Amino acid sequence: MTAIRNALVIGGGFSGMAAAIRMRRAGIAVELLEIDPQWCPLGAGITINGPTLRALQTLGLFEAFAQHGFTSVGVDMYTQQGHPIGRIETPPPVGTQLPGGGGIMRPVLARLMADAVRAAGATVRLGYGWQDITPVGDAMQVTFANGDVAQYDLVVGADGVHSALRTRFMPEVPAPQYIGQGVWRAVAPRPAGLERPAMWLGPHIKCGVNPVSATHMYVFITEDRPTKEHIDPATWPAVVQGLLQPFSAPILQALIPGMTAPEAAIDYRPLANLLVPAPWNRGRLLLIGDTVAATTPHLASGAGIGIESGIVLGEELERHSDLQAALDAFHARRFERCAMVVKNSERLCLIEIQGGDKAEHGRIMRESLGALAQPI
Repeated sequence: MTAIRNALVIGGGFSGMAAAIRMRRAGIAVELLEIDPQWCPLGAGITINGPTLRALQTLGLFEAFAQHGFTSVGVDMYTQQGHPIGRIETPPPVGTQLPGGGGIMRPVLARLMADAVRAAGATVRLGYGWQDITPVGDAMQVTFANGDVAQYDLVVGADGVHSALRTRFMPEVPAPQYIGQGVWRAVAPRPAGLERPAMWLGPHIKCGVNPVSATHMYVFITEDRPTKEHIDPATWPAVVQGLLQPFSAPILQALIPGMTAPEAAIDYRPLANLLVPAPWNRGRLLLIGDTVAATTPHLASGAGIGIESGIVLGEELERHSDLQAALDAFHARRFERCAMVVKNSERLCLIEIQGGDKAEHGRIMRESLGALAQPI
């Protein structure tokens, strides 16, 4: 017997979808509420590490990922001038034969997971949000923006880093704080011979590429920006071209002309992080993913820890007949792992901003990837 009979998931991002899929597998009736009527995430590529591939395999999605994305082993590192530094090894997650990493277009991964949510039998509500959520006995009563009212044994909040649920139910938690870096992302044709991610390290700027399909790659540039500022999207192509200019590697120089094309799909995001102290539930409302553990991309694990949390939640709800016992077990498995990703990613970011110890940077990378490869 599961801890609950039905649940509402608020937010159709990666963590919410993972929770919906895994809870349906446990026999729980699930509704998923997504305010975007098209359920169509924006974005360029996304880097996926081995532990996240393991999570996708758990959801039955690894084969689809491998078909539509790209898997690889290792990350090649270079100086800004193109001199080899070495390779970061990306071993398979413990107990698996999976590749150590990969990449895929973010909208493609979202579509694969959305299809899996529907195939699992979840009811999907698109195009509106919630208006009120109130405890009523042993349930949460939800009033939807379209006027519907329903009760659920559990509400799972996965509405992202700028969560309205967190603001409402955890008003003591401060908003995510800008960390001093921004990241540019773009898409470009993948040149022959690029079979794994590569990164070029310059002072206060880092550039990388990662294959995301048989034909394309994802381009990312992380740069220091002391203050959070609005950058006119009309200037984005020129800004990215200027950031690429100091990197002498031919593969990066070849990118510069194409950054003015609409197909480059350039995107800019100022980086922020957030770690909400446990517990992440307020009664029968539980927050997961970026809502409570938002990280910078330095360990390529933001989406991964959110997907893992959705899986672990479903596992513990299936394992326990008591909801509080399930939530306690969920927190025992998730908080320290998510905290490690958030804190270590922040430290990597600060080392880059301050021009700090590269040996420490490398050690944190190795230790973090090793910890993530362990069973959850």
